[in-house]
Amino acid sequence: MSLPVTRLAVDWTPAAASLAGRVILITGAAGGLGRASALACAKAGATVLLADRKARSLEPVYDEIAALPDVAPPVLQPMDLQGATPLEYQGFAESIERQLGRLDGVVHAAAKCEGLTPLAMLSPEEWISTLHVDLSAPFLLTQACMPLLLAREDSAVVFVLDDPRRMGSAHWGAYGVAKAGLESLASILHDETDDTSLRVHALLPAPMRTALRRTVWAGEDPSTVATPDAAAQAVIYLLSPEAKAARGKLLDLREPESAKG
Repeated sequence: MSLPVTRLAVDWTPAAASLAGRVILITGAAGGLGRASALACAKAGATVLLADRKARSLEPVYDEIAALPDVAPPVLQPMDLQGATPLEYQGFAESIERQLGRLDGVVHAAAKCEGLTPLAMLSPEEWISTLHVDLSAPFLLTQACMPLLLAREDSAVVFVLDDPRRMGSAHWGAYGVAKAGLESLASILHDETDDTSLRVHALLPAPMRTALRRTVWAGEDPSTVATPDAAAQAVIYLLSPEAKAARGKLLDLREPESAKG
């Protein structure tokens, strides 16, 4: 790992309204960690911008948040990370500024992985599209949003990683390469912004019950794997001022024994 590792206290729970008044953009908000993070952030007081490929896929999450008591209405921000041009990322950030006038945090929860494939059999199209969604898109979106983030007294970007022991192993292909590159991206961005108001964080969740995991571990009993809720609570921590001591670090949520190696 290129980032120093930190851990969350076992008994840590978010303070009430710990994200009150903050505007948080979450990619991949239609499912998995993105959906869980969106709900958790809304409950913590944030105005949540829900980003995913299609507005229709975001509507159930929008309705879930809108039905919660005493939360700010969420905002739908459909965007096809795979097909967007650099100018469209810039336009996306400008749209946020027009609608809400500010941005306090970005959670890069979107991910693309079509399963385990040997490099010799991986199509060029799959290689290019996976690297774009999992690595280039987080860079382009963060770069476009940086003026908004740097304008705040305290802001945060959260990059979601995957187990580094697996990512360098056979058959993880473009997804493995992208996740390794994402950690380097987080490290470089932290080094360049450490004296600013923008905090850079990386999050390494424990195994989660998500569509991506079902794609890779098709024979696994989903009931034996935890939901993304614990990771979503950690997202709240990283987005809050409480995580200033964790800037530039990787928050490892795996069991200590499984994190060895």
